[in-house]
Amino acid sequence: MRLHVADHPLVTHKLTILRDTKTPSPTFRQLVDELVTLLAYEATRDVATHPVEIETPVARTTGRKLADPAPIVIPILRAGLGMLEGMTRLLPTAEVGFLGLKRDEETLEAVTYANRLPDDLTGRQVFILDPMLATGGTLVAAMQYVFERGARDVTAVCLIAAPEGLKTVEAYVGERADVQVVVAALDERLNEKAYIVPGLGDAGDRLYGIV
Repeated sequence: MRLHVADHPLVTHKLTILRDTKTPSPTFRQLVDELVTLLAYEATRDVATHPVEIETPVARTTGRKLADPAPIVIPILRAGLGMLEGMTRLLPTAEVGFLGLKRDEETLEAVTYANRLPDDLTGRQVFILDPMLATGGTLVAAMQYVFERGARDVTAVCLIAAPEGLKTVEAYVGERADVQVVVAALDERLNEKAYIVPGLGDAGDRLYGIV
């Protein structure tokens, strides 16, 4: 498994405002969108392409286009929805699947409540969107879904991650070279409630309000 922590002053700037408890939901949503677009640039660095012949106004040349089958982007409901537009802005031809996973606050296990994924993901590049990589249980559950459907090339895009969650994911995926995690920051730790410290609070609540 490969880990990429985005090292860019714009990423740090936007993430600092996201963390601020005084940042209102509209600003939070806008910043998540902008931040994910920056992360998507790194996450798609190895996206599959194929050569094509084209005619420019000056000469004939060979370029590259995204390969078939199209990548699939999977936001983890509900907070992952706030990351979807930022990702598809760079991958407009990608298909979109949905997974509804929530953490049981007593057991800290991931519980599935919605699944809208193709039955066959063989040969597809998969991008999983989830703002917080805390315990790692949700991301592992999502990866299990896509691996069972034949996916092999999987990238998780998260805003922040805790070391404990990364260890959980790494233990699950083992030595797979075709799995990567792209984050804006690797935070210090989890607290006794399994919240990321310093973190940014509950991403879903800060995006959409408390339900």
